[in-house]
Amino acid sequence: MELISQHAKKIMEGCKERARDAGLRFQDQSLEYIVTNRDFLQLSPKNMIPTLYDYWVQDVEVLKEQGQYELYPNNPYETVINTRPAISFYNDNNPDWLNVMIFYHVLGHIDFFQNNLFFANTWDYDFAGKALADKRIIAKLRSERGRWVDYIIEFARSIDNLVGYFDLLSSLSENGKKLKMVDYYFDVFLQEKEKKSIAAYVTEIEHYNKLLREFPEDGEEHFIEYVKKKHAEFESLFERAAKEQNKGGRRDLLQFLMENSKFLGREENKWMLTVIEVIRATSLYFQPQIRTKILNEGWASYWHDNLFLKDDRIRGHEVDYAVINAKVTSMPRVGLNPYALGMRLFSFLEDQADKGKMTFDYRKISDHHERKLFNENTGRGKEFIFSVRENLCDSMFINAFIDQEFVDLHRLFVVDRRLNKERMTWEYYVRSRKAEQYKTMIADSLYHPPAITISVDDDSSLIVNHVFEGKPLYRDYIEGALMGIEFLWGGKTCLYTFEPEPVKKDPSQTGKEEQPPQEIKWRRIRYTMKDKKLTRVQV
Repeated sequence: MELISQHAKKIMEGCKERARDAGLRFQDQSLEYIVTNRDFLQLSPKNMIPTLYDYWVQDVEVLKEQGQYELYPNNPYETVINTRPAISFYNDNNPDWLNVMIFYHVLGHIDFFQNNLFFANTWDYDFAGKALADKRIIAKLRSERGRWVDYIIEFARSIDNLVGYFDLLSSLSENGKKLKMVDYYFDVFLQEKEKKSIAAYVTEIEHYNKLLREFPEDGEEHFIEYVKKKHAEFESLFERAAKEQNKGGRRDLLQFLMENSKFLGREENKWMLTVIEVIRATSLYFQPQIRTKILNEGWASYWHDNLFLKDDRIRGHEVDYAVINAKVTSMPRVGLNPYALGMRLFSFLEDQADKGKMTFDYRKISDHHERKLFNENTGRGKEFIFSVRENLCDSMFINAFIDQEFVDLHRLFVVDRRLNKERMTWEYYVRSRKAEQYKTMIADSLYHPPAITISVDDDSSLIVNHVFEGKPLYRDYIEGALMGIEFLWGGKTCLYTFEPEPVKKDPSQTGKEEQPPQEIKWRRIRYTMKDKKLTRVQV
């Protein structure tokens, strides 16, 4: 691994100037390295962070990747790390014209990392440098504690998706301020306690805004009084939430264990806290990346497509570019390509906003011909997509902007499969071309860790309650995760969740045509560890 040549660096500095002229914003400093395909295989298990702590699973992943590479050789184009300064890696056999394309793609990523609000927790420090310090700490502990360090890493990594990422963002946006009643009412009470519909939620917002207009100086106080009269339990629930916020990590299981576990608080076990904090900090750092895959890749693809073709330095390589770009951004008939979907959605939104279609007036038009001809020539397309880049994550992006117009434009559909009993093969067919079902299919593929609440029972048992959202936990992971939690807690741990009831088959229907699927019924389950074995009881 070595730094790129000065010739290539000069080309990339030219790319930065053109990108800034187009509106992208990013820090001046960046590091670019030339690596081989083998280097990529070595770095991939560490999320391309060369300084990340060592762990045996990474070695297993390297061996697996090397085996796959021997069977299916491939040529990865680039990888970029969100750190300060931003670091990107380029294959050692890329020609100059390809590096120009790739660097525009990388600049799109860097702009996204440094401006999207979901990355706010990563803006202020050099993660590669911090990872190196963490690596040295863990290496030192491993020399003193041996394999127990790897056990603690294993236990912590089994629950490192249960970190308070949104709590962290909230504290950043509020600059450490105390929880406000109005924020608790809209963000927690209405959504989690009352489970209000969107219409009811919007009605409350309108009432809040109305009081602010009527009473410019103390409209918020009037609204809180209205809430207290309407919901007698609101004030006590808010006080409890404020106390939990002061403790930190209302849904951050790792932080809760670090602060409340008597086992970890013992003098001989305090070294474990250092390891757990490394795992937690690393998880928090990567949380925004897995929540913005479609947006991030779509934004980078949009800009490499726009900027590359306008760059006079690549004349004569337009056909070469078209071949590479088609491989990266082609829309598959089955499955999801985040590069392709994100890029097309950004282009679609830019066109819609340029024509003034991102307005309520346009949404009110029901006539198809009139909607097609609608064009107010606002020229605000770029402004709109920059706003999207700054404020949204994948789930918001998909839910807000995939509509029937977009689905029809790109001829998208939802695919399902059925068994051909004569040939004993699976047949794929188009199940739906409706936007709502396509949106649901994409939403189901997004990263969505389980939400939990944490409490301690009278007998000091740790209670982890899965806030059920219609998706059961992956049962194969429960035993390992619960074993790790119980070890770190130092006592009994109970996990409450929901699972579907077994479907009872009607013997009289045997041999007949398949019946339509029945509505799923859910039952509450309690998981505990007993004699180092997982026990499961319906409650």
